[in-house]
Amino acid sequence: MQDARRKLLVGCSHGAEDALRVTAAYLTAVAGARRGNETALWLTSDGVRLAIEGYVDGIRAAPAAPAVRDLHAQLTEAAGRLFVCPVALQALMLGDEALVAAAEVARAERVLEWAGADVLTLSY
Repeated sequence: MQDARRKLLVGCSHGAEDALRVTAAYLTAVAGARRGNETALWLTSDGVRLAIEGYVDGIRAAPAAPAVRDLHAQLTEAAGRLFVCPVALQALMLGDEALVAAAEVARAERVLEWAGADVLTLSY
């Protein structure tokens, strides 16, 4: 499998409480999608909040940093997907919240099925 076609799975377990890690996760995912990788964010813990409609709108790590809202749009426009941990959704009592169109509530088995054997993984 050519490296440019390799799947990229970026784990993110943070929300607005750690805007630097969220920004790093999105920058990595956007870069992968732009170079042709089939790309997904695997959102766990507080990171599941990133899949809630409108949640990313106010996140910016620093004045000169890109807005996460813009990075999110770039990722989804490049067919990036968001896998959302159902256990974290339940634990944070977010099960009734509207999720963004690119989000899929998925257990680990589903994420591993998507990833296959030759996936590059990074975590923030």
